[in-house]
Amino acid sequence: MSGVFLGIDGGGTKTSFLLLDASGQRLAHHLAPTSYYLEIGFDALRALLRDGVTATLRQAGLRTDQVTATFAGLPAHGEDSRLLPAFDALLADLLPRSRIGNDMICSWAGSLAGADGISLVAGTGSIAYGEWAGRGARCGGWGEVFGDEGSAYWLAREGLALFSRMADGRAAPGPLLALVRSHFQLEHDLDLCAHVNGEAARSRLAQLARLVTAAAAEGDDQANALIIRAADELAALAAGVASQLTIPAQATVPVSYSGGLFETGERLTSPLRAALARRLPAAELQTPRFGPELGAAMAAARWSGHAIDLSSLESD
Repeated sequence: MSGVFLGIDGGGTKTSFLLLDASGQRLAHHLAPTSYYLEIGFDALRALLRDGVTATLRQAGLRTDQVTATFAGLPAHGEDSRLLPAFDALLADLLPRSRIGNDMICSWAGSLAGADGISLVAGTGSIAYGEWAGRGARCGGWGEVFGDEGSAYWLAREGLALFSRMADGRAAPGPLLALVRSHFQLEHDLDLCAHVNGEAARSRLAQLARLVTAAAAEGDDQANALIIRAADELAALAAGVASQLTIPAQATVPVSYSGGLFETGERLTSPLRAALARRLPAAELQTPRFGPELGAAMAAARWSGHAIDLSSLESD
């Protein structure tokens, strides 16, 4: 084996461990829950990562010293500079040839296969990251309290707010009204407060974005307007990255994407394409080549001075 690379793609909902060799062969794959330390705590994050590494290597029948390089992309990395040494130490004794970064790197490396361009992430949270001519920049990723615009959490929150307006007469009723009532089996609309206000887990609340996309699919114009707003927020993130990278005006800018919110397909990508045309006319929206878990393994190979043969890999 000319190289073995472990990629760890962390996220607000799940954490994926993928082991690849240099030929692109998948040696092992393991899934774990969220690695968002602000939700589960730093001790739980450390245990989750170490248990995941152990399970992944056990599947492949490999020892830690047989791993050429590891990259772990974790949510909220870099958003508290005091914690950077603690992040760096998470795997240092277990996998000395490891590097920790933000999960936006996994999405960029996977969706664009490591090429220049901008990656948009709309999962539990939202963020954009891009590289151009050796420079890198991020935009967004400020968290759910005052950021994460265009994410599943944001769409769920806006959708619940729309439900409240429909329920008390501030907005015309639409399919979302019945979908929320049915989902929570509400006897009284105000009972939603007990369901949601007692739900502290960011990842579980974000899953309610599916109610908004389902309502839009049933013809709810107000729910669809929220998805269009989400697309515009994501386009703004891409434009912010392009501005920081000072990309030449005449250059075509590849923009790709990842994250659970994009599972809605053209309902999101169509308004995103239109929003990019307004905010970043040089953008060219591209279907992602690979998923973020593959991107994490690619990032591990890249920083260690190696490469993975991508010809045998199919887009996730």
